[in-house]
Amino acid sequence: MAEKKITAVVKLQLEAGKATPGPPVGSSLGPHGINIAGFTKEFNEKTASQAGLVIPVVVTIYADRSFSFVLKTPPAAVLIKKAIGLDKGSSVPNKTKVGKITKEQIRQIAEQKMPDLNCTSVESAMSMIAGAARSMGVTVVDE
Repeated sequence: MAEKKITAVVKLQLEAGKATPGPPVGSSLGPHGINIAGFTKEFNEKTASQAGLVIPVVVTIYADRSFSFVLKTPPAAVLIKKAIGLDKGSSVPNKTKVGKITKEQIRQIAEQKMPDLNCTSVESAMSMIAGAARSMGVTVVDE
């Protein structure tokens, strides 16, 4: 079978199960001529179980106007906010602290993010997640 020619690769971050043909999906994928309704339906079906999370997706568009997409794990900040029930991070993280997260919660997030992180051990992934938490104004506690 001949290899399909790739015309574009589009990266989006969409709320799980809630993609619509409007912006940002339509304005990002429309110029490439793919079936936007087909993409949104397929994306919503695959992400329905992760409702409430933001899911990064990489859409590969081929010359015959067909497409494929790969779902990534949610951003660390989204997982941290969900773990401690936070609406948003601190606007001044070095002065204003907005919450606390435990090492165990950081381990769970690191294990979930491992496929998309460029690290070899859970411990190094945990330090990356802890750094993201600190930059949001979340204090890491040992309990």
